[in-house]
Amino acid sequence: MADEVIDARGRVLQLRKLSVLDRLRLFEAAGAELSRNDRWLGLAVLAASVGAIDGVPVPLPASKAGIEAAVQRLDEAGLAAVAAGLQPEPVFDKALAGN
Repeated sequence: MADEVIDARGRVLQLRKLSVLDRLRLFEAAGAELSRNDRWLGLAVLAASVGAIDGVPVPLPASKAGIEAAVQRLDEAGLAAVAAGLQPEPVFDKALAGN
């Protein structure tokens, strides 16, 4: 996971690793029905994984409206950058590389 990413709009997005408690609070904010919707929750997790935009802190969304506002603020460019930044770093096996 990267510490920060730059999206297509040039914004610097600082990433935060969501703790178990953060995820629990996100489920509560989403509500019972939306917490079962994998696609909706996936976007919510991406939005909640942003701790700052251009150095300005972003709080963890605490309501459905807060989650939607975060998704709207990040838009496609921001969400794509966050998704890429949350991917684990590739591990290179020296044996497979022929070294």
